[in-house]
Amino acid sequence: MIKLQTPVEAGKCSLGIGLDDGFIVLGSCFADEMGGRMAAGGLKACVNPFGTLYNPVSVCNSVTRMSAGVPFTEDDCVEMGAGAGLICSFSHHTSFARPTKEEFLENANSALKEASEAFGEASVVMVTLGTSWCFRHLKTGETVSNCLKRDAAEFSREMLDWETTSALLRRMVSRFPEKKFIFTVSPIRHLADGAHGNQLSKSALLMAVDSVCRAFPGRTDYFPSYEILLDELRDYRFYAEDMVHPSPVAVDYIWKRFCEWAFNARALERITAAEKAFRQSLHRPNLKK
Repeated sequence: MIKLQTPVEAGKCSLGIGLDDGFIVLGSCFADEMGGRMAAGGLKACVNPFGTLYNPVSVCNSVTRMSAGVPFTEDDCVEMGAGAGLICSFSHHTSFARPTKEEFLENANSALKEASEAFGEASVVMVTLGTSWCFRHLKTGETVSNCLKRDAAEFSREMLDWETTSALLRRMVSRFPEKKFIFTVSPIRHLADGAHGNQLSKSALLMAVDSVCRAFPGRTDYFPSYEILLDELRDYRFYAEDMVHPSPVAVDYIWKRFCEWAFNARALERITAAEKAFRQSLHRPNLKK
């Protein structure tokens, strides 16, 4: 039979993950997709409690904040630009923005409290890295999670080399010896710097993650979502209309590959049953006579 795909061999996860493990899922919008499917599959998952995060610095900072549980204060509040009339912080995605400081802080600290409790109970941290590019706020020197639509002149744009990213991730893993870490690189392309620039960024992430997994065998592992979409699903029918994000079919496929990689057969059956029950719960009965 003619081969129409180049299958990516993922093997099996080396971390011994089970249904009783709690998950913290952090990173790009692909992390949101995977985290949503975890919840639908009955897994205990806290997903992006600061909103979508793209660069390694923001991911590591979010883990530090969750572990410490230090509340956000008025000093963290930032007025968004472009006449948005909203308040957010450089640690959050704009989905957390609110009309007043009080509303923002109430929402942000409520999410932080839940995330800190979940982090204390979780045994697995799953990180999906999106890009090596990051923005530094010139006035404070802070690497921001989001520029909040403020003037571009307030920021410098920098690309982290793989050694810097590796050092950040190693420090994070070493701080929490009781936890297991799953790393993956988002298959969503960032094309602001062109196709070549995107490849350089993703390559730096891949090199960094590989070095971390080699440094912490038995506590870290890598799931090849990036390779599955770009190599195995190498066809534009697996992409959304923007030709950048994966289509729902592609995300479902990668999710199933992740489950096969991470869980044993018995756990897979329970996840499948939970997903079926979740889908059924979304259907409203037709009450018309």
